[in-house]
Amino acid sequence: MSSRLLHILVDSFPKILIPGLTVTIPLTAISFTLAMVIAIAMALVQFANVRGLKQLARFYIWIFRGTPLLVQLFVVFYGLPDLGIRMEPFPAAVLVFALNEGAYCAETVRAALEAVPEGQLEAGYCVGMTWGQTMGRIILPQAMRMAFPPLSNSLIAMVKDTSLAANITVVEMFRAAEQINATVYEPLALYIEVGLIYLLFSTVLTWVQRAGERKLGAYETQEV
Repeated sequence: MSSRLLHILVDSFPKILIPGLTVTIPLTAISFTLAMVIAIAMALVQFANVRGLKQLARFYIWIFRGTPLLVQLFVVFYGLPDLGIRMEPFPAAVLVFALNEGAYCAETVRAALEAVPEGQLEAGYCVGMTWGQTMGRIILPQAMRMAFPPLSNSLIAMVKDTSLAANITVVEMFRAAEQINATVYEPLALYIEVGLIYLLFSTVLTWVQRAGERKLGAYETQEV
């Protein structure tokens, strides 16, 4: 490795890492939090079989699971201004990522809800709980424990998917690497470097996921 290339990589590392910490991570955290709110709401509507609302939930899931995330970003950021709706890049990215991820996570949560034995719901009714109380205290906690591994995988995937926000001018890690490459023109080295930083973030989240799974496993053992 030449001294010039080494100098470029050392100099670019904080310029890529800082947007990762100040943009990529907040973008992921905010979007995923909103996605989980959407996912739980959509899953409960389907599980409760609320006529009308269930069809709306299925339509929303069909749209956002059936179209590319990049297309959704372009529709919101570049397309909606034609209708007089303008958004800043970061809020637009949060909106699209939350809606997209919410559709996928809704199916994960729904499947987990349906995996809880029906007798649990009946048991709640037997002790005088309402449907909402039974869901909140008995069904949903069990379902979320089962859904934790796939939801964690979705979170890790979202960290990497945030690189698509560069296409709507959000200056996250990948966009920062592109800007640096435009001045030094070392695409191979710089894109490998940003890839390694994404790998670092994903690895940390994987460790957190495993720790969470062990804790949930111990909790379930204590219950038994």
